[in-house]
Amino acid sequence: MSAGNVAKCVTPSPGVLVAYVVFTAIGGFVWHFLADGQFSAIISMGVIFQCGAFLTLAMQVISSGSCAGISARALAMEALALCCKLSSTTWLDGYLPNDESGDWFYQAMDVCSVLVVMWLLREVLVTRRSSYQADEDTAPYVGMLVIVAIVMSALLHGDMDDYPLFDALWMCGLLLGVFAVIPQLWFITRAGGKVDPLTAHYIAMTAVARVLSGFFMWHARYDITCVQWVEGVNHAIWVILAAHLLHLFLLGDFAYIYVRTMIGQGMQAPMDLSVVYEV
Repeated sequence: MSAGNVAKCVTPSPGVLVAYVVFTAIGGFVWHFLADGQFSAIISMGVIFQCGAFLTLAMQVISSGSCAGISARALAMEALALCCKLSSTTWLDGYLPNDESGDWFYQAMDVCSVLVVMWLLREVLVTRRSSYQADEDTAPYVGMLVIVAIVMSALLHGDMDDYPLFDALWMCGLLLGVFAVIPQLWFITRAGGKVDPLTAHYIAMTAVARVLSGFFMWHARYDITCVQWVEGVNHAIWVILAAHLLHLFLLGDFAYIYVRTMIGQGMQAPMDLSVVYEV
C-alpha cells in the first residue's frame, strides 16, 4: 500500500485530552500517596507515560478505524520487551522502585501496556489488516536486533535479582524496548514522512518514559551491581545508561520537529518529517 493510501490524520478528540489529564492525575496520586514523595517514584512515572503512549495509539485506531501508520514490527518488539521485564518484576524486586509503587502499581502498568499492545497487534494483523501498510513496514535486520539484545543481555546483565536468567531477561526487555523505535521510524520514512498526531504523541510519550527511567538509573548508578568481567568496570550500568541515550539519540530529529509542531500548530497537528529524513 502506498503512502497516498494513508488514512487522513485524526484530530485528537476531547477524550484524548481527558486521557492526558487522567494519567497526570494518576502520576500525582502515585507520587504523593503511594510513593510518599520518594525519588524512586520517578521510574513509576515512566511506566505511566509508557502505558499512556500505547493507549494513545489505541485511541488512534479506534477513532480512525484504521491501522495506517503503525508498525507491527515495532509493536511485536514492544510486546516481547514488556514480557521480558515482567518475567523479572512480577516476583523479584531487583529493578523495582523501593517505594510502595513497586509493590504492585509498577507491574500493573506494565501488564496494562502488554494487554494494549497485544490488542493493537490483533487490530493491525487481523481485524483491520486491510488498512495495515505492510509494504512500508519492512525495517531490515529486526531479527538481528533481537539476537543482539539477547546476546548482550546474556553477557552484560546486572545481578540485582541474584538470578542470572531473570537479570538477563530484564536487560533484554530494556534493550528490545529501545530497539523497538527503529521499525517505527523506518516505517515513517517509507510512508513519506507524514505522522498522524496521535502516532506522534505515542512516540513522544515513549521518549518521556525513557527520560524518566534514564534519570532514575543515573541517580541509582552506584546501586546497580553486576558480576564484573573487568575488575573495577561495572558494565551493567554502562549498558543501561547507553541504552537510554541511544533511544533519545534515535529520536533527536523527531523530538525537534515534534516540539516545533506542537508549539506552532497545536497538539492536533500532523507532523512532517520528510525534510529531516530526506524522504
